[in-house]
Amino acid sequence: MFADRAKIFIRSGKGGDGHVSFRRELYVPNGGPDGGDGGRGGDVIFEVDEGLNTLQDFRHKRKYAAKDGEPGGKRRCHGADADDIVLRVPEGTVIKEAQSGKVIADMSGDNRRQVILKGGRGGLGNQHFATATMQIPKYAQPGQPAQELWVNLELKVIADVGLVGFPNVGKSTFLSRVTNAKPKIANYHFTTLSPNLGVVDMPGTRGFVIADIPGLIEGASEGVGLGHEFLRHIERTKLIIHVVDAAGTEGRDPVEDIRKINAELHAYNPEIAGRPQIIAANKIDAIYREEGQESPVERLKREFEPEGIPVFPISGVTGEGIQELLYEVSRRLDELDDEPVIFQQEYFPEDELIYEDLPYTVEKEDDIYVVEGPKIEKMLGYTNLDSEKGFQFFQKFLKDTGILEELEAKGIQEGDTVRMYGLQFDYYK
Repeated sequence: MFADRAKIFIRSGKGGDGHVSFRRELYVPNGGPDGGDGGRGGDVIFEVDEGLNTLQDFRHKRKYAAKDGEPGGKRRCHGADADDIVLRVPEGTVIKEAQSGKVIADMSGDNRRQVILKGGRGGLGNQHFATATMQIPKYAQPGQPAQELWVNLELKVIADVGLVGFPNVGKSTFLSRVTNAKPKIANYHFTTLSPNLGVVDMPGTRGFVIADIPGLIEGASEGVGLGHEFLRHIERTKLIIHVVDAAGTEGRDPVEDIRKINAELHAYNPEIAGRPQIIAANKIDAIYREEGQESPVERLKREFEPEGIPVFPISGVTGEGIQELLYEVSRRLDELDDEPVIFQQEYFPEDELIYEDLPYTVEKEDDIYVVEGPKIEKMLGYTNLDSEKGFQFFQKFLKDTGILEELEAKGIQEGDTVRMYGLQFDYYK
């Protein structure tokens, strides 16, 4: 089976903890703090590999974790940074957060390499926390925690035109005739079990890419048959060609077939169903009708051309009518937006994960209010409080998570001191 989706677990590296130590040298009886900083944890990076065309590798291994940064050492020794982990995927892969289904990244177009989870920043050693009133700080900053996520990988082929139609209507034959693709062709249903891509090159026109989306059946939008396996591949296409068996060689009604497929597209994604469409009335070489009987091609035109959907009679076997169809497709593509269909980012791991439901405590020790817990460690690891933007984020975090409210409930007053691990500040509204 063509591997076009996978679910995997990814984890960035934790930052190394800062170190607590003091200078111990001859003739220096009271040496100051000299604990070194921790190293940075490894990032999780996705990168497009032109040599790949499936997600098969991710079917065998499901968990990927970057290494943690090393902790700091004595004498201001900085812990080593960890190596990043790079996951290579085929172009067109969309990375989604597994629970919400929101897009994290679309590995197509100009986006060839993207950091999905950042490694934790290393914690500061105790050398950074010496002040005039605290000359021997016995604490250091912990390394920023690792980020972890379950993500869904979905490969959505990159093509200008999507071929749709019920099984055995001649899509593969059509594709093999008009492009350099060599799909497997036989006279039975579901011959095509993976999307085939081909490039159309015609004199005087710009080339375009066609994707043969494997045969749809009723209920495909609900996952019946192989529906969900293949419908995702039409999401990037700008124009849809419906291939129908105009001759009804299997007893099917071509008008009814088109109505059913449009209903499936609409149920899956109404925006896709609204894209420009062209009907390829195939197998005209096999049409036999009695005298006075309406031509099936004329019936298709009468039914769909008033809706703005042109009908082109063609024969995938003889080649009749195909050139006229392709020139019309090229003309329609020239009228459409030239920008590729890219899925915009909806989920930002760094913002989402910092607000996770982690515990924290607010206690009063002597005259100092102490706020601690995994939630605070994570926030301090992510935030650069030396920058104006970082400090504004810090204030918003305290308000949004209810920490300020708890401090006020404990009776904090303006000018009182708050301590969060190595950070100490005065409270003002």
